[in-house]
Amino acid sequence: MNAPTARERLVVALDLPDLDEAVRLAGRLAGHVGWFKVGLELFGAWGPEAVHRIGEHGSVFLDLKLHDIPTTVERAAARLSALGAGLLTVHAGGGPAMLRAAVQGFASGRVLAVSVLTSLSDEELVLLGEERAAERVVRLARVAVEAGVPGLVCAPPDLVRVRTAIGPDPLVVTPGVRPAGSTPDDHARVATPGGALEEGADLLVVGRPIVRADDPVAAADGVVAQIAAAEPA
Repeated sequence: MNAPTARERLVVALDLPDLDEAVRLAGRLAGHVGWFKVGLELFGAWGPEAVHRIGEHGSVFLDLKLHDIPTTVERAAARLSALGAGLLTVHAGGGPAMLRAAVQGFASGRVLAVSVLTSLSDEELVLLGEERAAERVVRLARVAVEAGVPGLVCAPPDLVRVRTAIGPDPLVVTPGVRPAGSTPDDHARVATPGGALEEGADLLVVGRPIVRADDPVAAADGVVAQIAAAEPA
């Protein structure tokens, strides 16, 4: 498989409550970005209609983080696959059987396993009785890949450790990416587009710096330019 272009590496998180607004933005960004991420807020309000309408403007990444018993996850993944989405997230903490079931059900694209949310700090993980992020992320990444999951969601600071643990083949999608000068918002662990790419990311998720920009197209093009500058010659 050929490496994605700089544009194809950019995922825009359409974390908006109104579907018409999200569709208008997707229409403006069509051809400038690789993916549109539909999360719980938009899907919870509009369901399959959100995937169908946004999918008219580009590839859809369903960020629903499924986590349930294997049979339920497989059936849900199959229903979501029928919508034509290309990526779907599940929680790696659901275990190998659940992860295999998700892959079995999601025939239209690739499943991505989520290990530790980027909003969680080490202090919060310890409070919850979990390992610190550095250890937990690597352990769950190995579990997911061994279960046959083709991709992972990985926070910027964990990229090098995860790549070392799983090798170059799995797709790695990195949220918490912020262009230089942007605020981190509610992500505790962030990186610039170039930094994330250099440390092993394949696809980069950017939300508010593009969605809330006065000119979202110019903002997206600026991120793509940063990605292109960091790619090997």
